[in-house]
Amino acid sequence: MALPWALAIFSLLPLLDARSPACTDVTVPVTNATLNQISGKWFYIASVHRYPEFKEMASKIEAAFFYFALNYTDDTLLLREYLTSEGECIYNERSLSLSWENGTLSKLENGTEHTADLMLPKDPKIFMLAFRPGDKENRGLSFYADKPQVTPEQMEQFYEDLACLGMDKSEVMYTEEKKDLCEPLEKLHNEERKKESETQH
Repeated sequence: MALPWALAIFSLLPLLDARSPACTDVTVPVTNATLNQISGKWFYIASVHRYPEFKEMASKIEAAFFYFALNYTDDTLLLREYLTSEGECIYNERSLSLSWENGTLSKLENGTEHTADLMLPKDPKIFMLAFRPGDKENRGLSFYADKPQVTPEQMEQFYEDLACLGMDKSEVMYTEEKKDLCEPLEKLHNEERKKESETQH
């Protein structure tokens, strides 16, 4: 009886594979094309964090968006982030170090280096950052998109990668665009940048 059962299972595998998206590679080298893909404005959609400090921070974020600006000369990305946390808008500007070979981004905070693996699914309108993927107790996954609303397929890709990393939907913390309080500040910054650029020309 075992053989027909095994054949039935194997005959179903291609169907299952066709339905579900493949898991995104965690460690892939970064290229210029990669950096061009992730430059610009992104929205923070959801995350799971088991590392206590990250989990606490993420639990307070109600909405967030950010800009990545590339600096090819010194292997850094400039991050300008707008976070709505506990009813107020917080703006940060910081530099992230980039490792081209490992596909990682890292930042120094209070003397500790925090590293994340860049995960690029087939859909260029989303990406993820995996934190400590090899550490079951402290791993995390953050999900970003080029729009504040994602499609069911994009969300499914995030859930699929969560499962690949051994995490569960029940752990997910979501953001809500309607709670964003940073739009006026972003508008002000954009106007200031426009003026600066006009005076330089």
